[in-house]
Amino acid sequence: MNPAVATVYIVDDDASVRRSLSRLVRQAGMDARDFASAEEYLLSREKPLQQPTCLVVDLQMPGLSGLDLQSELARRLNKRPVIFISGNADIPSTVRAMRQGAVTFLTKPFEPAELLRAIAEALEKCRKQIAADAGMNDIAARIGELTEREREVMSWVITGALNKQIAAELGIVERTVKVHRARVMEKMRVVSVAELVRLCDAVAFAPAVRPQPGS
Repeated sequence: MNPAVATVYIVDDDASVRRSLSRLVRQAGMDARDFASAEEYLLSREKPLQQPTCLVVDLQMPGLSGLDLQSELARRLNKRPVIFISGNADIPSTVRAMRQGAVTFLTKPFEPAELLRAIAEALEKCRKQIAADAGMNDIAARIGELTEREREVMSWVITGALNKQIAAELGIVERTVKVHRARVMEKMRVVSVAELVRLCDAVAFAPAVRPQPGS
């Protein structure tokens, strides 16, 4: 498999469908990997999401169904987009698949161009997810560079607390708060509190909470 191009995972119990779809995908300049069942796919060694990938999954298969596979992928936090294909899809299944984040639902027989358009949409969705994950990893790495005290100060800064208020809460002098605050802004590579708040929100970094009177 060429790691420089997108990969499409095809999960269908019909060998002829797997062959035809794999051929179509490769002719379009992408890599294809096929699996005869949801269980077979789940046993494969999934690599971190670094290159655009998506799944083309048959809805009804022996053993785990396509919807079962989609649910298991969600449980595993596998963010690869899913395209469903089916010869006799019913409305409840279609609704459930879309609610769980499927890119689209194609009814067999479908035109090759229709599937390729769906794959293009899924791969673009995957590229955006990869970019978002990379951004969150970068923010987490910046937070990892902070000392414990700097993280503590940052948790107060993002509440909008003033330096003197932070000093009182932490039992340190205001000048020390100013030093820690400056280091936080430098290490987080931001120039405003608003930008710092945005980064913290992105990775669910919790703001400080003032104790309730009498607690």
